[in-house]
Amino acid sequence: MVRLTRDAIDLASLTPATPRDGAVALFVGVVRAENGGRDVLHLEYEAYEEMALAQMEALAADAALRWPVTEVRVVHRLGRLEIGEASVAVAVVSPHRNEAFLACRHVIDTLKKTVPIWKKEFYADGAVWLEGPP
Repeated sequence: MVRLTRDAIDLASLTPATPRDGAVALFVGVVRAENGGRDVLHLEYEAYEEMALAQMEALAADAALRWPVTEVRVVHRLGRLEIGEASVAVAVVSPHRNEAFLACRHVIDTLKKTVPIWKKEFYADGAVWLEGPP
């Protein structure tokens, strides 16, 4: 399951495990109130949605080929997000924790570097688009 959404991320829906699974690795990126010494008021995310979804699907499939995992789920928010809200979540279900951790880390790190989703931070004195993938 891979999704882009403008709604709150339902974390419980990301962690399905079968009786054969012994691990669920869940990464949740959360909007923080400070970045680089500046107070953040809120964020906005935009994406080239069709391409982002295709790349997220490819990332999930790649993780499933690299590690023996049962499921890879990725959800990213778009639009305005407030401090403390989840902006991205990656869940990997696997029989063993090491593979779940490795696959989860690979997916979030690669997503941040390559998927066309851009973040704009808003401060009291202005706003800045942060560097993201080309």
